Amino acid sequence: MRKIIVCTFLTLDGVMQAPGGPDEDAESGFEHGGWQKPVADDEVGTAIAGWYEHSDAMLLGRKTYEIFASYWPTADPDNPFTDRMNSMPKYVASRTLTSVEWQNSTLLEGDIVDAIRKLKASDGGNINVVGSGDLAQTLMRHGLVDEYRLTIHPVIIGTGKRLFADGAIPSALEPVSVSTTKGGTVVGVYRTNGKPSYDSY
Repeated sequence: MRKIIVCTFLTLDGVMQAPGGPDEDAESGFEHGGWQKPVADDEVGTAIAGWYEHSDAMLLGRKTYEIFASYWPTADPDNPFTDRMNSMPKYVASRTLTSVEWQNSTLLEGDIVDAIRKLKASDGGNINVVGSGDLAQTLMRHGLVDEYRLTIHPVIIGTGKRLFADGAIPSALEPVSVSTTKGGTVVGVYRTNGKPSYDSY
């Protein structure tokens, strides 16, 4: 069984919206796009590169797919991520797209939850969900996330889309590895571990 791994950049207050640039996602009047670069460092880049070493594919929602597809095919070939992003198989979940043109991309058809369950059961390695907040929410609601790989940056935004929004399904997490970079970013890998337990002092 292939693992579904949610890979996301978060602010300290849990916002995941538009880390990459001011024009990335201004939905709902979001004014803080591009918050990640000023609070990232070389260790963050190294950690992110490691996320892809043992993964064979990406699973993307429409918005993230369109952002990536407009950038990576013509990105700097000397960027170590460029070849990896273009060559890796991409599976796209969308209710509105009718085709996908970025190389090695496949549009998932039919019920998205059923399609992803079949994808998990297919041959191959781990599948990274990158960004794609709405898709990640759907996967969490249906118990399809096996692991979270998060960079939690030292900045508070106050508004914006959150990975663990109100109504998130309660879930226990097992820490796999947690470290802090020199710039104060927490790099955490957490495995899902059933439901939370409760106790009192």
